[in-house]
This record gives sequence, C-alpha cells and structure tokens, in this order.
Amino acid sequence: MNNQASTTHENFVSRIARWCSTTWDAIEEAKVLASLDEETVKILAHDNAMSRDEFISLIRRGPHAADEMVSLMRLLNIDPEEVRLAEPLEFRDMHITCSKCQEKARCRRELVDGAAVADFADYCANAELLNEMRARPELLAD
Repeated sequence: MNNQASTTHENFVSRIARWCSTTWDAIEEAKVLASLDEETVKILAHDNAMSRDEFISLIRRGPHAADEMVSLMRLLNIDPEEVRLAEPLEFRDMHITCSKCQEKARCRRELVDGAAVADFADYCANAELLNEMRARPELLAD
C-alpha cells in the first residue's frame, strides 16, 4: 500500500472509530436519561435554567455537542478550564448555546482550516462572550 493510500485508510479508520465512540456515548447518555424519573428530569432542567424539553433535547445531542466551543476557546488562547472554574454559569450557558448551534459544519470547517479566528464573530452565538474573555488575562492560556 502506498503512502497516500495508507493515510487515506488511516483517516477512514479514524473516522469510523470516532463515529463508533460518539454513537456509543450517545447510547449511554440515552440510557441514563431513560433511567431518570420525571421529577429528577424536571429538577435537572430547572438547575440548568431550561425547560424539561430543552434539557432532554440537549442531552440527546450527546456529550460532544459543544466540542467546537472548547476548540474555539483554545484557538483563541482562552483556557476552557479557567473559564469553567471562574465563570461556571457562563461556561454552562455557552455550552448550551454551542450545543444548539446551526452553524456546526461551518465552525468545524473553519476550526480545521484556521479561518475561525478571523471569522467566528460572523456566525458564533458565543462570539461576544469569547471576545470579552480574550480581554481577561486570568482566562487566557499560559
């Protein structure tokens, strides 16, 4: 197998492995959600400042629904862990916003090709908060 075919094969295998992992995570999340009684779901939704239906919709999106937000933060030199610790409610709200985003394909593409730093404000619903964070030295990566 030549080098290009080997790389293509590895990329395909990596994509399949990632899909399997994501699917498995989503199945596990669905099992956890299904095991919760209605009162617990309502309490968790309330604790996260959303309706029951919004909460269920968010859970169904899976544990990686806001991976783009964390990737964009890193690209912007914002430390996601510092934000999570310093601004937990804001971090949660940003996570929810990202999870619901309809611009995921563009975001992912621009994260890969490097255009996100220049263009994220055009489509990211978290852009204003991200720009505010960029001005806070305590939230920046070392």
